Amino acid sequence: MARTTAAPELRYRRVLLKLSGEALKGTKGYGIDLEVLAPIARDIAKTVVLGGEICIVVGAGNIYRGLMATEGGMDRARADYMGMLATVMNALALQTAIERAGQPARVLSAIPMPTVCEAYIRDKALDHLSKGRVVIFAGGTGNPYFTTDTAAALRAAEMGCDAILKATQVDGVYSADPEKSKDARRYDELTYNDVLEQDLRIMDGAAIALARDNRIPIIVFSIKRQGGLAGILEGKGPFTTVSGEKEA
Repeated sequence: MARTTAAPELRYRRVLLKLSGEALKGTKGYGIDLEVLAPIARDIAKTVVLGGEICIVVGAGNIYRGLMATEGGMDRARADYMGMLATVMNALALQTAIERAGQPARVLSAIPMPTVCEAYIRDKALDHLSKGRVVIFAGGTGNPYFTTDTAAALRAAEMGCDAILKATQVDGVYSADPEKSKDARRYDELTYNDVLEQDLRIMDGAAIALARDNRIPIIVFSIKRQGGLAGILEGKGPFTTVSGEKEA
């Protein structure tokens, strides 16, 4: 699948996509559902064809959740390291699916494991992006006590991304769970402070603060909508934008 020159109508060119591990398990209670992974990979590949530069941070909730292990009595730091290792498994699966969809991809881990993937080096990641490769960041930040949300905001700042795309199960941010509350209000725009003050839990507080301080908008959209990722780069489709100020 050939890559085209970046089109001037793209609203965002270089973006970081934040995927939860739960998004990869589909209807399964555990693991990776390849039937769910394939359309996500095709959507990612399409954005590269449009001229987008794509970074990805993927969680590990479909395999292992460090906080749940901590509640069961495990040491927090060790549990977090186990969760970081699980993100590498998801990243490798995602890399394979993207390559099958026709685009080259590279996995860079904050925890070095040279027999499995490349170690994270900022200049190396930037070089991969410049060559049209999808870059998948694994291993979180490489440190315990930080979530993959925080890792996503950190890598977005390091890569100079135009936006963070937060993939969810619904088409934006709501005041309550729309599947449980008929009165849930959908927002088209929010500020970073709105998210923090209303405790909307789009991403954790550290991630929101990092995005705010580096002026990186957060776009919340549905991963279920095929073509939704490519549409966002063109400013199309339903989504919620979190930024410093609301448009007049």
